[in-house]
Amino acid sequence: MHVIAEAVKETGDSSGIQSVRSVSGGEINEAFLVTTGKQHYFVKINRETAADFFEWEARGLELLRSTGTVAVPDVYFYGEKDGVAALVLEWVEGQPNERTEETLGRDVARMHRTYGKAFGLDYDNFIGTFVQPNGWRDDWAAFLRDKRLAVQANLAEEKGRMNAKRRSRMERILERLDRWVPSNVEPSPLHGDLWGGNWIVGSGGRPYLIDPAVFYGHFEFELAFTELFGGFSGRFYDAYREIQPISPEYEERRLLYQLYYLLVHLNEFGEAYGGSVDRVLERYGG
Repeated sequence: MHVIAEAVKETGDSSGIQSVRSVSGGEINEAFLVTTGKQHYFVKINRETAADFFEWEARGLELLRSTGTVAVPDVYFYGEKDGVAALVLEWVEGQPNERTEETLGRDVARMHRTYGKAFGLDYDNFIGTFVQPNGWRDDWAAFLRDKRLAVQANLAEEKGRMNAKRRSRMERILERLDRWVPSNVEPSPLHGDLWGGNWIVGSGGRPYLIDPAVFYGHFEFELAFTELFGGFSGRFYDAYREIQPISPEYEERRLLYQLYYLLVHLNEFGEAYGGSVDRVLERYGG
């Protein structure tokens, strides 16, 4: 409670805490709805990580906001209190309406059409509990190979989750990535972890994006992940396509683009995701 009070105090709100209620904050952090005499806050804390853990989430939200296309919660504070990483955000709450998912589709498509200078990012961040290395690359396939797939494949090997067959198929995919991954694409700002649990609804049915793992990449990479675990209706995809056309070749690389996130889940949660990883490796790695 002291950590939460000190973090809220950093917002400049001195009206006093009236209530603190535990809410769902994912599988990594503790999360709370904090009500003061002034307003509601969403506060996340993590006692097991580095003090600057939430800096990358806060910076990611601000990057998405800077595109002028999607709604994200306001960031009031991030940092360390009593050795605990803390993040204070705007509390977002509302009910979806008949336009919510169409709005989300159009907003994400518009975000994907505000291009950057190169692929990657100028700082490393996190995907789940893992450091997500970035840096800048001019070649999308090289970035995907070196900074995404190879990183998680090597981590899986360290964890004993990359057996000989998986490693052999993985190496063949990395060697032949240019066969499926286009080179003539522009770097779009990506949320980076856009599954159904990372968008919420605010006032007036407005969709908000939360918990990003941002970088600049091929927009199809993000689209493929939205299809992996569900949480997006046909209305989302129809509205998306109104703004951002999708290449007929997308279906040829969709599963390959999902491989990164399957490897992350294999490393985070174990062999429950091994079968899904194997199916993609067999499809592209023989």
